[in-house]
Amino acid sequence: MQTPPDHAAPPALPLASRLLLLAPEDNVLVACTDLHVGDEVLIDGQGLTLTQPIGLGHKIARHALRAGDKLLRYGAPIGSATRDIARGEHVHTHNLASDYIATYTLEPTHRFVDHARDIAP
Repeated sequence: MQTPPDHAAPPALPLASRLLLLAPEDNVLVACTDLHVGDEVLIDGQGLTLTQPIGLGHKIARHALRAGDKLLRYGAPIGSATRDIARGEHVHTHNLASDYIATYTLEPTHRFVDHARDIAP
């Protein structure tokens, strides 16, 4: 009997199962597994080779988006693109700003918002 290696990779998901479309009108898809540079995915039936890693649960652009476009998930706007986003690109705080709450980041050029002073008495 052969013993599998301790760090064996989980079986790969089929291409069609790697990304989840939550609502037909969404312009982002959700990664169902960690995706790596060079991985092939299907977006609306068309193959695409990823050029950046996409973490489990993170978003990927369903099609090209322009700065200012509303991003939709579950058919509802979740924010606006802060710059042009290519089809298949990782969508996160580096290129998406919430239209509803402050976007937090640990980048040195940004700081956390002091909510206490933003609340009216």
